Amino acid sequence: MFMTKKASRWAAWLSPLVALIALAGCQTTQQMLAADDEPAIHAAVVRGRFEMNCPGATGTVLSSTMLQPVLWGGIERAEYQIGIEGCGKRATYIVICPQDSSGCLATSNRDVPAAES
Repeated sequence: MFMTKKASRWAAWLSPLVALIALAGCQTTQQMLAADDEPAIHAAVVRGRFEMNCPGATGTVLSSTMLQPVLWGGIERAEYQIGIEGCGKRATYIVICPQDSSGCLATSNRDVPAAES
């Protein structure tokens, strides 16, 4: 099958455009993690402020990684290690954020003894 001159020009123009659009939608893992770190920081800061009894505590991302789905077809999860500092105290939290935007869960990165009654 032969293409007409007009169709050939159209295909020559359309192919790079399609490739550009496809590449524009791609993000590296690091770009995805960096773009979504605010909910992770917020979850850790809220927990840290409560546990440290420090309303002025702030958070910083110490590390981040993308976790593969547990099951085939499952949801990818971002894992962040967040450092919280304030009121002369420091703590670290592991925060898991599913990529379906259902919210983040901050867990303590250390054993905390139970309160005595």
